[in-house]
Amino acid sequence: MRSFALRMAGSVLLAVACAAAYARAQQKAPDFSSNHVGWAAVARGPTFAAVPGQVGPVMSDPAHPYVPNGTDVQPSFRIGDLSNPNLKPWVKERMKKDNDEVLAGKLAFSARSACMPAGVPAFMAYGGRDEPIFIIQTPKQVWMIYEGNQEVRRIYLDVPHTKNPRPSWYGESVGHYEGDTLVIDTIGQNDRTFLDFFRTPHTEKVHVVERWRMVEDGRIMEVVFTVDDPDAFYAPWTAVRRYRRVVEDMIEEPCAENNQHADWPIPIARTPDF
Repeated sequence: MRSFALRMAGSVLLAVACAAAYARAQQKAPDFSSNHVGWAAVARGPTFAAVPGQVGPVMSDPAHPYVPNGTDVQPSFRIGDLSNPNLKPWVKERMKKDNDEVLAGKLAFSARSACMPAGVPAFMAYGGRDEPIFIIQTPKQVWMIYEGNQEVRRIYLDVPHTKNPRPSWYGESVGHYEGDTLVIDTIGQNDRTFLDFFRTPHTEKVHVVERWRMVEDGRIMEVVFTVDDPDAFYAPWTAVRRYRRVVEDMIEEPCAENNQHADWPIPIARTPDF
């Protein structure tokens, strides 16, 4: 009798799980890409905002405020606030060395300027005011394409993570829809990218969970995400990024070669192409 009861309980649990999976598969996914829509930053500049009540991201150093191009003030590079108590010592040391070099005149690194992949969540710092992110949704994958240099993220839907994903620039992103929200879970990144435009480093243990959803009647895309890296931070931190809807076609804008006014290596053509 006990064996029969256990088998019945197992069957019930399996049926519930299957029903939940079926219901999720049948629900209508939100349409992030209709009518040639792209998503461009609401705030000026590629920064993340804190979420009230949560451990927050690295923010700008008040002593060295960021000044973007296009103002009447001399533009500057971003300098991270190292008083953030969530940073582990090696992170602070590396960022201080970098900050000191930039304040001394070195050009600050950015993935866009160096023609390098941005990683996650720094990809979300893309989508500037003039270079949107476009989203392509299929039943099995979601593609996010940054117009600036056609940088692509691929999210595989309704599948588990592989057991030991090989570290890569964008890692392994798997996702699913929860009502009006696309939930993305990313692991398996290498440690060659930064987490933000303050050049915050991380390790291969970094784990990022994002929740993408449209708000304000579809005019705004809001992304709330959490970054967990126990070797870089004392606690997981959470931030939000907001984009505005723009209706336009994607244009081709490759990352230019031969930009020799930089302090970091980028592609340089040594011989003619033809």
